[in-house]
Amino acid sequence: MLVSSLCPHPNELDRLRIEKLLETRSRYKYVAAKVTPCCEGYLVRSPCCSRTVDPQGGEIDIARIEYQSGDFWRLYRKDDARQCWCAHAEFHSLSSLLDVLIADVNREFWR
Repeated sequence: MLVSSLCPHPNELDRLRIEKLLETRSRYKYVAAKVTPCCEGYLVRSPCCSRTVDPQGGEIDIARIEYQSGDFWRLYRKDDARQCWCAHAEFHSLSSLLDVLIADVNREFWR
């Protein structure tokens, strides 16, 4: 895993922290989400339990989390129809971002 000296992310400590906190979600909590490093952040993937995105229940993109140089975090959701990432919101802390991702009130991530 490559970590830039300018950007402290991704790193193994935060990757494990994200993975552990995702276990506390209420939606699809019976499947394990996988968090992998990506450019300046983390990619969250999980099996598609609802079968709405992948009828075979394969692994789908849930969210992308990026650390931004202005010392904030950006959360992305996947637009399945266009097959691209869409910026969802920005946060001053990783904890605040994870609160939104875990709650997913509008089912924009765990779908």
